[in-house]
Amino acid sequence: MREVDDELRDIKREIIESRGLVIKTNNLTNALSADVKSIAKRQQGYERRISWNSATAYIVFVLVVFTALKFAWDARVDAIKGETEQKAAENDRLRKEAREAEKREQDRAHAEQKAAAFYDLVRQGKKVELVEQYESIKNEPLTKAELAAFGDAVEKARNELAAERYQLGLEKAHVQRWQEAATAYEDSLRYKDTSTIAPNVRLGLAEAYRHLGRPRDAIPILTGLSETSPDKEVQDDALYMLAFCQMDIQAWNEAKNTWRALIRRFPDSRFSGEGKLQLAQLSITH
Repeated sequence: MREVDDELRDIKREIIESRGLVIKTNNLTNALSADVKSIAKRQQGYERRISWNSATAYIVFVLVVFTALKFAWDARVDAIKGETEQKAAENDRLRKEAREAEKREQDRAHAEQKAAAFYDLVRQGKKVELVEQYESIKNEPLTKAELAAFGDAVEKARNELAAERYQLGLEKAHVQRWQEAATAYEDSLRYKDTSTIAPNVRLGLAEAYRHLGRPRDAIPILTGLSETSPDKEVQDDALYMLAFCQMDIQAWNEAKNTWRALIRRFPDSRFSGEGKLQLAQLSITH
C-alpha cells in the first residue's frame, strides 16, 4: 500500500512537472512565435524599403540615362547643325567667288572692247575724243601697261590741244575778237592747266577779260601770276595789266601799290617809265 502511494506521488509529481514543462514549452513557443512575427514584419519592411530603393534607383538610372542621351543627342544635333552651317557658308562663299569671277570676266571683256575702241582713237589722232573718253576708260579693269600707254597718249593730246587753243587765242586776240580769244584760252586751261604755257595762257585770258569789261575776273588771275609765276616777263606783264584792272574798278590805292611793286621789282622793265607816270598821276588825283 505504501509503495502504491509512493508510486502515485511519483506519477503526480511527474504529471505536475510535465504540466510545468508544457506550460514553459507553450510560453517559449508563444515567445518564439512573437519573435518570428516581429522578424517577419521587419523583413517585410526591409523588403519594402529595398523595393522602394530599387524603384527609386531604377527611376534615377533611367533619368540619368535619358539625360545623358539628351545631352549626347543635343551635342550631335549641334555638331550636325554647325557642320551644315559651315557647309552652307562655304557654298555661299564659292557661289559668291564664282559670281565675282564671272563678273570680272565680263568686266574684262567689256574693258577690252572699250580699250580697242580707245586705241582706234589714238591711231586716228582724235585728240578731243581721247581726252573726253579717258575719264571713263581709266576706271576700267585694264592692265598697268594699257593704262600707262593710254595715259601717255592722253597727256600728249592734252598738251597738244592746250597749245592749239592757246595759239587760236593769240590769233583771235590779234584781231581783237576778245570773246573768241577768251573761250580759246579757257579751253586751253581746261585741257592742261599745268603745262609750261599755262602762265602765258592765263595772262592772255586776263587780257581778254579786261577788254570784255570783266576786270574783276581778271584781277585774281593777274594777282596769282604776279606772285607765283616762274617767268619774270609774265610777272612784269601781270603787274602792268593788274594795275590797269584795278584802275578800271577805281581801286586807286591798290593800283598805286601795284605800280610801286612794278617799279621796285622790275626797274628795267619797258613798263617802268609808264608806271612812274601813272603813279604820279594817281598820287595827284587820288
